[in-house]
Amino acid sequence: AGYAGVDFEPSRVNIYIGSLQVAVNGMSADFSEERAKEILSAKEVEITVDLRCGFEKATVWTCDLTFDYVRINASYRS
Repeated sequence: AGYAGVDFEPSRVNIYIGSLQVAVNGMSADFSEERAKEILSAKEVEITVDLRCGFEKATVWTCDLTFDYVRINASYRS
């Protein structure tokens, strides 16, 4: 898919923020924004992207994605 040339079907993708499903079969799910806000306010947040095309797993650690962090770095070029 995309530029990576990886073979997967976007219409099969499910996405979860913690235990809250926010995408089903590649489409936005009906979910509680209040519950999402609760989950996202935690110090650590687990986000699962299930491509439904295998059993491999990966862990990614990232940093702060607050509005100010994104705003400050949006124009940064290396």
